Amino acid sequence: MAAAGLGLSVLALAGCANQSASGSVYSYGQAQQEQVVRYGTVVSVRPVVIQSDQSSGVGALAGGALGGVAGSAIGGGRGQILTTIGGALLGGLAGNAAENQVNKTQGLEITVRLDNGETRVVAQANDIQLSSGQRVQVISGGGPTRIVPM
Repeated sequence: MAAAGLGLSVLALAGCANQSASGSVYSYGQAQQEQVVRYGTVVSVRPVVIQSDQSSGVGALAGGALGGVAGSAIGGGRGQILTTIGGALLGGLAGNAAENQVNKTQGLEITVRLDNGETRVVAQANDIQLSSGQRVQVISGGGPTRIVPM
């Protein structure tokens, strides 16, 4: 039982790896890397949802384990086996759905007209205030493109 708990804890921590879409967060590998800076003006800003495309499986695993334990407490004999299996399946589905909700970030789709006349669109986390007509820097190279106010 202790080994199972430890295993779930390790998987839960692995699922917490930081995958940020913030314009203010750099990964360790992006630090001290030269970036290209272009200047422009925000044309439009639109709210979007940023969904992680990677599921750790922790939600389904934890939900399945909890559902199985809960199901095993119901009935006896063959009925108990069926409720354990059913609880594990339903718990796994519920846990996966919960993990998918946690992996969503409120974001912005920002359209920028660069000073050279080109237009760029970047989606990033909604953690920097940007508005139409605002002057910005478009920072790119060696990782994600970021839009930050000047």
